[in-house]
Amino acid sequence: MEKGQFFGFLKKNTMLIVLVIVVAFFAWRTGGAILLPMNVSNLISQNAYVFILATGMLLCILTGGNIDLSVGSVVCFVGAIGATLMMNKGVSTPLAILVMILVGTVIGAFQGFWIAFVRIPPFIVTLAGMLVFRGLSNVVLNGLTVSIKDKTAFVNLFGGGADCYIHDIFGNGKINMTCLLGGVIATAIFLMMQLSNRARRSRKNYEVENFAAFAVKLVVVSAVIMAFAYKLSQHKGIPTVLIWVMVVVLVYGYITNNTTVGRYFYAVGGNEKATKLSGINTNNVYFLAYTNMGFLAALAGMVTIARLTSAQPTYGQNYEMDAIGSCFIGGASAYGGTGTVTGVIVGAVLMGVINLGMSLMGVDANMQKVVKGIVLLAAVIFDVVSKRGGKLIAKN
Repeated sequence: MEKGQFFGFLKKNTMLIVLVIVVAFFAWRTGGAILLPMNVSNLISQNAYVFILATGMLLCILTGGNIDLSVGSVVCFVGAIGATLMMNKGVSTPLAILVMILVGTVIGAFQGFWIAFVRIPPFIVTLAGMLVFRGLSNVVLNGLTVSIKDKTAFVNLFGGGADCYIHDIFGNGKINMTCLLGGVIATAIFLMMQLSNRARRSRKNYEVENFAAFAVKLVVVSAVIMAFAYKLSQHKGIPTVLIWVMVVVLVYGYITNNTTVGRYFYAVGGNEKATKLSGINTNNVYFLAYTNMGFLAALAGMVTIARLTSAQPTYGQNYEMDAIGSCFIGGASAYGGTGTVTGVIVGAVLMGVINLGMSLMGVDANMQKVVKGIVLLAAVIFDVVSKRGGKLIAKN
C-alpha cells in the first residue's frame, strides 16, 4: 500500500480506529469490565434508541445539515399514548402499536409539511415541536408514571423484559449457539454486500479503494462481528431489540446506497439548486426525510417504554442530542450531502462506549457531559478542517 493510499485509508476510517482505541482504553482502565458479556449486552439495550434515531437523523442531515430537535419529545409523546392506551384504555397491544406508529408518522409528516412546502427553517419547526410534544406528553400522562409491566408480550417484543432474548434452538449450554450462528450469518451478509458493492463499482469504472486496504477492513470488521456475537452468546444470546436495530440499519443502509431515492438525499445536500434543475422535486425529499424521522421516533418510543417498562413525562430528554452527535461523530457532514448509515452506527457505538466506560469508572455525570461535548466538537472540527485541506482558519 502506497503512502498516499495509507493516509487515505486512515482518513476514511478515522472514527472506526478511534472506536478501537477508546474500547482498548476503557478495557485497560476498567480491568476488562467493559468487555464482560453482560456489559456488551447492556451497551446494545441502553443505546438502541440512539441507533434508531441516528439513522433517521442522518437523512435529515444529508439534506443540508438540517436537524430535528423534536425527536426526544416525540419519543416521549408516542410512548405516553401507547402506555395510556394499553394500560388505561384497555386497547390491545397490536392496535396500540399501530396507533403509535401512525401518531409518530403523522407528526413527522406535519413537521415535514412546514419545512418542505412552506420553507420554514427546520430548526424553528422542530424546536416548536420539541416544546409542543413535551407539553402534550405531560397532558396525556397527567404528570404521572404509567407502568406497562403487565404487557409482557409488548415488553419482550421490543427488548425490555427478562425474556427479551432469542432462545438457543440448539440447547441450553453455557454458550448460546444460536447467537454464534447469527454472528456467522451477519458476517456473511456483510462480506457479500461489500464484495457486491465493490464489483458493481468496478464494472461501472468507479473509483474503488486499494485492495489491500479493502481486505484489511473486511477481516477486521468480520472479526469484530464474531467477537461481538461470542460475547453475547456468553450472556443470554441475541437481545430482541438488536433485531430491530439490525433491520433498521440494513434497510436504510440499502436505501441510501442502492436506491434512487437514497441518492436524492445526497444530491439535495450537495447542491439543492442543481438537483432541482435536474428535475428532482426537492420539496418531496425534505418531506420524506422528516416523515421518516417521525416514523423512526415512534419505533424508538416503543423501544424506550419497553426497556423501562413504563412511560413518564421526562422520557426522551436529550435523545435528539445523542442522535445528532452520533451522526456528526460518525462522519456526517455539518453541511449535508455526506454520511453513511455504517458511519452513524460507529458514532453511536462510540458514544455508548464512552458513556458505559465512564460509568464503570465512576466518573461524575457532569464530567461525562463535558467529555461527550468535547468529542462532538472534535468530530465536527475534523470534518470542517479536512474539507479546507487541513487549514484551521478560513480565508476571508
